[in-house]
Amino acid sequence: MDDIYVYLVDMPESVREMVCPCVGGYTVYINARLSSRAQEQAYRHALRHIEGNDFEKHDVQSIEREAHA
Repeated sequence: MDDIYVYLVDMPESVREMVCPCVGGYTVYINARLSSRAQEQAYRHALRHIEGNDFEKHDVQSIEREAHA
């Protein structure tokens, strides 16, 4: 698996996490304002996107549907 860099960042409450592909891996930003449990859930959600190669897909609705299954 590629490298994954994780950062806790203050973000608006509506944003749980954000994943950005980068050279050699991915950067995952987790909302620092979430509870530790919610941060863990957000990280797992981000991992599902990474493991599912979602950054090579184009249909956002199907990507999210699969990530939440």
